[in-house]
Formats: sequence, structure tokens, C-alpha cells
Amino acid sequence: MTAVALPQSRDLRSVADGALGAAAGLWFTVALIGQWAFVYYIANFYGPSTLSGNFHAWSRNTNLVKGYVAGDTAGNVFFGVHALLAAVIAFGGALQLVPRIRRRAIIVHRWNGRLFMLTALGVAFSGLYLIWVRGSSPTFLGALATSLNGFLIIACVALAWRAALGRDIAAHRRWALRAYLVANGQWFFRVGVFAVAVLDRKLVEPFFMLWGFGCTLAPLAVLEIYLHTRERGGPGGRLAMAGGLVVLSGLTALGILGVYLAMWRPLLGGA
Repeated sequence: MTAVALPQSRDLRSVADGALGAAAGLWFTVALIGQWAFVYYIANFYGPSTLSGNFHAWSRNTNLVKGYVAGDTAGNVFFGVHALLAAVIAFGGALQLVPRIRRRAIIVHRWNGRLFMLTALGVAFSGLYLIWVRGSSPTFLGALATSLNGFLIIACVALAWRAALGRDIAAHRRWALRAYLVANGQWFFRVGVFAVAVLDRKLVEPFFMLWGFGCTLAPLAVLEIYLHTRERGGPGGRLAMAGGLVVLSGLTALGILGVYLAMWRPLLGGA
């Protein structure tokens, strides 16, 4: 019995490992498409207007609580910088997760990582300024949610940087993954809200309130479960995690499509 069971156990573990790796790759591919679509939107909508100082053009985006504010030069500059830095994070952060770049272009990985961390800090501090100095959040609860995101970005970047300096590569990768997720909190916010909107518009309002915190905490929770399952989980746990990632990939794709069609595409003139 033992001689038969062992090969079967190894085969099942191999299948589970393959399924988990493929599911993680699927989610990353979907997210990469969505994030680079976000980059395209930011570069084309905010890029020319910000760099030319034509901040009034942001008024076309009626979803902004405080985008362009007449007479508030400092606030307008902070907002424009914040928006453009978000594009750098979405583009460069995803590159950090590509294994081939880490293996074959370690110099690119290191310098892009430094740029990502500095940019993430810039997004965090500019976001805190916009919330607490400019008053960009319509509610106190929303301000707390955004502040939590900012403080977690700072903490995760600091810990990832410390681990890298200490040559603790395993810890560095974990904290870098956490930093990547929290730094993209506003992307997760938009994708989550529009995924729910596509499924059932009646749920958008209650979900909107919860997702202010959820867009930061939920991706972190999924990552921790994934890391634990990948490192310590059995075949059953790995297969369950793989199935969960496939479902999340579908929801992510739905949210990306929804936000693109309803928000990004109209602001780009149907491009």
C-alpha cells in the first residue's frame, strides 16, 4: 500500500503545485493588463495637462472630489504629481514581479525597485497631504481608509528596504509584494467597485463604504493566505487556493473592463 500511495501523493502534489503556479500567473497577467491600461489612461489624461500646467482640464473628470481647485496652486501641483506617480507605480511595480527580469537583468530589477520604493513613498506622502491638508476626502471614514493605505505603504517600503540591505532576500520579496499591493490600493479600489457595479448596481453603495478599507486589507489578506499555502499547504489547500485565484482573476478582469468602459475610455475620447 505504501509503495503505491507515495507515487500517487507525489503526483497529486505536483498537480497542485502546477495549478497554484498557473492560477497565480493568470491573476498576475490579468492585473498586468489592467494596470498598464491604468498607466495609459493616466499618461494620456493627466500627463499633458499636468506637464503644461493646464490643471483646469482635470475638471472633465467629474468623479474627482478635489481635482482642479482654482487658486490652489500647491494643491493642484500635489494632485498632479500624485496622479503621475501612480502611473510609475503601476508600470514599474509590475515589472518587479516578473521572474525573468529578476534572474536575467538583476541590475534592472534593483534600480527599478529603488525607483518603485521612492515613488511609492511619494504617493503615500502626497496622498496624506491631499487628504489632511487639502481636504480631498468627502468623509472622515474615507480619510481614515486612505490614511491607513498611506501608512501601510510607508511601513511596507521601509521593511522591504531594510530586508534588502540586510541581504534577507526571502523577507525582502515578501515585504516587496506587500508594498506592491498597498501601493496599488486605489487601483484595487476602482477595479473592485466596478466589478460589483457590473454584477449588481444595488450593492455598490454599501460596498463602496467597506471597500475603502478593503482595497488595502483584502489584497494583503489574499497574499498572506497564498504565501502560507505555497510554503506550507498540502495538495488540497493548494488546489483550493488555485481555484480561489481563478475566481479572483475573473472578478479582476470584470472590474477592469467595467472601469475602462465606464470611466477611462470616455475621458480619453473613446480611444
